[in-house]
Amino acid sequence: MTRMFRDPVFGLDADVVRRSVENVAPPGAATDIVDLFARAAWSGIAEPGDSTAGFLVSAVGASAALAMLVERWSADRIVRESMVDVDTAAFATQLDRALVRWLPRLDSRSTVRQLTLAATCRAVLVTPEHPSWPERLDDLGPHAPLALWLRGRTDALRDTAHSVALVGARAATGYGEHVAMEAGSGLADRGFVIVSGAAYGIDGMAHRAALASQSTTVAFLAGGVDRPYPSGHSNLIGRIIDTGAVVSEVPCGGAPSKWRFLQRNRLIAAVGDATIVLEAGWRSGSLNTAGHAAALGRPLGAVPGPITSAASAGCHRLIREYGAVCVTTVDEMAELAGMSPGETNEDAAARSSEETRVLDALSVRSPRSPGDIATRSGLPVGTVQSVLGLLELGDLVAEKPEGWVFVPQRP
Repeated sequence: MTRMFRDPVFGLDADVVRRSVENVAPPGAATDIVDLFARAAWSGIAEPGDSTAGFLVSAVGASAALAMLVERWSADRIVRESMVDVDTAAFATQLDRALVRWLPRLDSRSTVRQLTLAATCRAVLVTPEHPSWPERLDDLGPHAPLALWLRGRTDALRDTAHSVALVGARAATGYGEHVAMEAGSGLADRGFVIVSGAAYGIDGMAHRAALASQSTTVAFLAGGVDRPYPSGHSNLIGRIIDTGAVVSEVPCGGAPSKWRFLQRNRLIAAVGDATIVLEAGWRSGSLNTAGHAAALGRPLGAVPGPITSAASAGCHRLIREYGAVCVTTVDEMAELAGMSPGETNEDAAARSSEETRVLDALSVRSPRSPGDIATRSGLPVGTVQSVLGLLELGDLVAEKPEGWVFVPQRP
């Protein structure tokens, strides 16, 4: 579909749009001014995780989709002229409901204010076309973010390709904070980026541990990146910005809300090699992050606690009812994320995708047959057997009478 914008753009002078967008354009990629402005607008029009917006933007492009709103197209016309290959009646019904949500937020002045706020705090807007966009977010399908607002190092977002999400209770105990400190520093020392939500308790301790190890950590917020939340973590969030990144799909000025926290959790779960719940009560919000990780097929781990501790009841529930892997050491956490103990991320990066998938399907303790590995990895049995042979030459795997296992790489 051809771009529908003319001068003026979105009811604004084209120079105003260009200046406001250039101030938030991230380094490292060619900038499509109109598309960047459209995605900035959509981040304020649609709530995080809005699948109708995600589907429409992926079908026709952000600028064309925004033009449809600007020109007040009906749902039927959008379906008819966008050539979307779906059940047209059902999608038209979805669009009817979505337009009721979107149109009250269609305000060019609001978008310019958001861009101005972003420029003031030196935030940039990263889109799916940028080299630093985390490809794992695409696994969210129509629920994937349309853009991400970021303060800090843009390349830190790219580095989440080798990351672990550490989450847990806000009301953490001394035990939980100790576990978070050990996990954050140990995984950071192994080259993982630590991803979390900057909340009190477990999140904050995981970020601090990574910072103390002089490693990269990334925080996903439920509100705008210009509004550190919780306010008691303003200094911590500032330190994360200095060496890593603070990220949100909500535009600057956006307030955190319960819904946005729940939707923020899907991003934390999506970007990590694995999600590990370090301490959580029976109804902890971190179980929501765990649910997103499980739904995406991401490895999920949980750290057990004293059976008398209500603060660990959620972890025990994940292990018992939801198939989370019980992890008690940093090596076990790293293994869950696809790394043998003692291995570095440089080693992991040098492997082929097929080798990575086979290693992801193996365990240190439980021997698995080539057929089982094929099922877990989604590769043909013949390919699995060939890859196992190559990995055996590198002493990364070993064949036992019962099947194949990881071989831990000790320093």
